[in-house]
Amino acid sequence: MFSEPSYLAARMVAETIEAHFAEHIEVARNLGEQDLATACSSGIIEAVIDIAFWASLRREEGRSVSISLALLQPEQAGKPLIFGNRLRLTPQNLVKLAPAVEQPGIHLGVWHENDELYIWGTTHTVPGICFVLEVVEPGLLVIKHRRLGGFGKFVNIAVLHGDQIKVLDEKSMGIAGCPALHASLMNMSLPSFMGETFNILLQLSAAMRLHRRGGLVLIVPRENDDWRDSIVHPIKYEVTPPYHVIADLMQHTEQERSTFEWQEALLQAIDIIGGFTAVDGATVITQQYDLLAFGAKVSRSEKSVPVEQVIITEPVSGVQATRIHPAQNGGTRHLAAAQFVHDQHDSIALVASQDGQFTVFAWSEKLNMVHAHRIDVLLL
Repeated sequence: MFSEPSYLAARMVAETIEAHFAEHIEVARNLGEQDLATACSSGIIEAVIDIAFWASLRREEGRSVSISLALLQPEQAGKPLIFGNRLRLTPQNLVKLAPAVEQPGIHLGVWHENDELYIWGTTHTVPGICFVLEVVEPGLLVIKHRRLGGFGKFVNIAVLHGDQIKVLDEKSMGIAGCPALHASLMNMSLPSFMGETFNILLQLSAAMRLHRRGGLVLIVPRENDDWRDSIVHPIKYEVTPPYHVIADLMQHTEQERSTFEWQEALLQAIDIIGGFTAVDGATVITQQYDLLAFGAKVSRSEKSVPVEQVIITEPVSGVQATRIHPAQNGGTRHLAAAQFVHDQHDSIALVASQDGQFTVFAWSEKLNMVHAHRIDVLLL
């Protein structure tokens, strides 16, 4: 029998997670997808979350646990490493195994038999829509699944942080019933949950969060230089000629894009730009991902007025849109991003905070104001 879970959030979210995976696996199966995971019951999901949570609060030789669990059988994994003796899934066993599997891309394989959860080994490969639980830091768990295309980040389903539960709203992105916000959301080039296998801005966002120094990216039209009216001159770190490796890679044929070499080249180029966001100031790229400058200082355009209000949304079920002064949304980066988009309506701004918060700013024509959409729950 499974141990009685004692982490309340696990019980509260388990049925929702079960329904999500059952629905998406069924949809994928009806579309003819073959390499799919096996759906699990809410009881199993609850028990896995509970065990992972208590493991996250422990330390081994002074270090916190960082680990990824995948619910699948060994035959569903590609070239798995299988233990000679399977281990019970317990917080203690997770803590002991964590140092060996903390590298990105390695999952501990977990399955169940006769009401017992056990660890059977490790794998780099999981089937489509496979339940994956990642322990990010003490008390912070992310439930996700692999995209059907297999390339790019996993799809996040829910984030549990202590007693806080955030279930992602994949259908309305947290703005149901507001066409004006939907319209501005479409301008943000956000990742869709099931329609895209890869999204450059999502990967760039993840790269920005990786260095933990915070960052600001301004995405401007290639066709004009109006954005320069909102930048302090001279620009200390201008890139001449623009770095257009990503734009060149995106011109490749569909067959070329399916190769490992192309994918690696694209990820490398994204990481290069992500690294420059650690420099104090804004990194400026075009909508075609050409790098124009980094370390740029944002200023209010002479043709504009100070931004007084923004509307804040988040792709989380049950969260309502709110209107606030931009200074209440974060620090100087958030204020600079809001002012830039207020001045340059055809631009987008991405802000990563040192605390992990990530916000996309775009202009809402219908609301005639800046729309700030927090997407940190998509990036963990």
